[in-house]
Amino acid sequence: MKRKIISIDENKCNGCGLCVKACHEGAIELINGKAKLVSDQYCDGLGDCLPACPTDAIKIIEREAEGYNEEAVKRRIEESKKKQDSLACGCPGTMAKMIQRSSRQNEEGNIIVAKENPLDEYKTESELRQWPVQIKLINGRASYLENADLLIAADCTAYAYADFHKDFIKGRITMVGCPKLDDNEYYKEKFIEILSSNNIRSIKVVRMSVPCCTGIVNSVKRAMLESNVIVPYSEVIIDTDGKIIKEI
Repeated sequence: MKRKIISIDENKCNGCGLCVKACHEGAIELINGKAKLVSDQYCDGLGDCLPACPTDAIKIIEREAEGYNEEAVKRRIEESKKKQDSLACGCPGTMAKMIQRSSRQNEEGNIIVAKENPLDEYKTESELRQWPVQIKLINGRASYLENADLLIAADCTAYAYADFHKDFIKGRITMVGCPKLDDNEYYKEKFIEILSSNNIRSIKVVRMSVPCCTGIVNSVKRAMLESNVIVPYSEVIIDTDGKIIKEI
């Protein structure tokens, strides 16, 4: 059949990989440092990858091509998630996983965490639900991101606010980073990937009151605008003395 489909000029391609992230169907891969259309059936011909290319190496053409196969795309995305979940970057410390916590109910019906040692009753239980937590290490298509309520936090907040686990981490998928020391443009691209690849239910940003922390807020808001995926958003600002000074 003759239809519209992308064409990639390898001579213009600089191997930046931005088109790979922009393609929601996973039709493009970097092979030997160049972007390649891996199969006609994965490309819907809509060209979401075109604006992402800084060298104008991609264009829409009309040619004989295999038809777009939505079911094949779904299978490819699922396989990609499983593959990336298994071992990111080859480092055991970045292996994506959910953290299961055993629980029981008290007489009032409230769920409480089971304690093996009676002395542990006096300890605060972690509420962390997944690993890794660093924004840089999280796979944007990890299975635990689907239907997730996200907590995106400046890393200092967990040290400044005493009840961080109970008040913020509980019930959410946690992502932390430092907007002063890290690349906020990278953050934005990672958030775009997450929003575009998963059904995110809400985002809560927790940041410090210091000016540099606004970078993480800007990255999240720009990602929502550029991905055209707007989800319920809230923001908490914590002062350096550990007190909440503003909730938005």
